[in-house]
Amino acid sequence: MEDIVFGIRPVLEAIEAGRAIEKIYFRKGAEGQLLGELREICRSRRLVMQEVPVEKLNRLTRGNHQGVVARIAAVEYADLNEVLAAVPADGVPLVVVFDGVTDVRNFGAIARSAECAGAHALVVPVKNMAPVNAEAVKSSAGALSRIPVCRVGSIRNTLMALRNGGLKIVAATEKSDTLLFGADLTGPVAIVMGSEDTGISKEVLKLCDMRLAIPVAGTIESLNVSAAAAVMLFETVRQRIQDK
Repeated sequence: MEDIVFGIRPVLEAIEAGRAIEKIYFRKGAEGQLLGELREICRSRRLVMQEVPVEKLNRLTRGNHQGVVARIAAVEYADLNEVLAAVPADGVPLVVVFDGVTDVRNFGAIARSAECAGAHALVVPVKNMAPVNAEAVKSSAGALSRIPVCRVGSIRNTLMALRNGGLKIVAATEKSDTLLFGADLTGPVAIVMGSEDTGISKEVLKLCDMRLAIPVAGTIESLNVSAAAAVMLFETVRQRIQDK
């Protein structure tokens, strides 16, 4: 069952306790000093907020929500810098960056492949991302409880920081003449996976060092994003094993 906290005081206590907040819903048009103070706290901590009709809140809980409901993430978010700093000296960093993956099952499936491939972290944006909820954990076969999930405000800034840290930024996109199997993925790599409908955004593509396409022999032009992620990840694993 989804972890929900409702009511002004309980939501504030959840924030102060450092719980991983996925999103906070406020009743559209709701006013009051306490609600105003709660909004300011959410803004200062860069929490995701959304104004919704009261019917939405009533569907989330039957309790006295007082115009506010918080959805708690199913995992505790990790700090990306700390995760990368903890990679052993003989390890080669491998992270998966999400740019607009909004389907929970795709997210869970990619997390499962990433954990199996030995990836060190998943990097997810605050906005335009599938929720890290119980369904995602189930779809990942528990992988989301094992692999660090790092939530960031800006994918672009994060990619620039990763590049400055020595990682090669690799885009998985069918809009490329460079095939995956001809690329060198033996060094530190961040694999970027785009949205189910439009792929990786133009702004993010500009930051990628390589744009790699997966060759297909059928009539459908591209794979589902979770299948494509699995191919990208295990080609990386194959190269690294072969390189040893």
